[in-house]
Amino acid sequence: MIRTLLVDDEELARRGLRVRLERAGDIAVIGECVNGGEAISAIDRLAPDLVFLDVQMPEVSGFDVIQALGPKCAPHIIFVTAFDQYAVKAFDVNALDYLLKPIDDERFAQALRRAREALASSRDETFGARLASSVASLNQGGGATALRPGSDRLAIPTGDRVVVVRIAEIDWVEASGNYVSLHIGRKAWLLRETIAAMDQRLAPHGFARIHRSTLVNIERVAELRSLANGEFAVTLRDATELKLSRSFRHALEMLAGGGL
Repeated sequence: MIRTLLVDDEELARRGLRVRLERAGDIAVIGECVNGGEAISAIDRLAPDLVFLDVQMPEVSGFDVIQALGPKCAPHIIFVTAFDQYAVKAFDVNALDYLLKPIDDERFAQALRRAREALASSRDETFGARLASSVASLNQGGGATALRPGSDRLAIPTGDRVVVVRIAEIDWVEASGNYVSLHIGRKAWLLRETIAAMDQRLAPHGFARIHRSTLVNIERVAELRSLANGEFAVTLRDATELKLSRSFRHALEMLAGGGL
């Protein structure tokens, strides 16, 4: 049996998890906690194999719980939350999975399959150390969706799953209110983030802001064409045409590789 602990400050959420787990047949719910402080104590005392851990709780968050555990008693973690902006951080701390409320039955079953596979294999002795180290790095980095220093990937929540993409594969980024569209070939992924925040995150990876609503991967730029109004047309390798506004003319030298 997989000894499992439920941690959520909402009783209804814990009940929903408990009902689903009872149907599984190979899960033993050994305890429930209503806050992060209780979770830290229970994990230390009960040593569960698996923890379903809410992210946003009063005073002590799910990420605070992980940080407090230490390498010796770190169980496998499946995060459960209503807020998809935590996806990047969840995967960066080596969480086993990440479920969005309201939980889809098929997605829940997939998370359980991952838990069974992880527990069936021999436990990686360095797992806890990696977990603690990752959390420490994230806390130094700042916000909930901040990338680890040197990270070359983004985790993009898309309904009942999370798509992981390499930053180098992104062609260009377009603002859509409090969201951005990440264009990769013929696909576009929507992420809850502002264009200003994405500018800060992607600039170290070779992206330039060419318009108040547009970022471009400079490696994708094939041609620059001057327009009569002082703006420039930026053509990408796939023939996508973007506009470089006069307010961002300072980006020209970066796009041209220093040739201007």
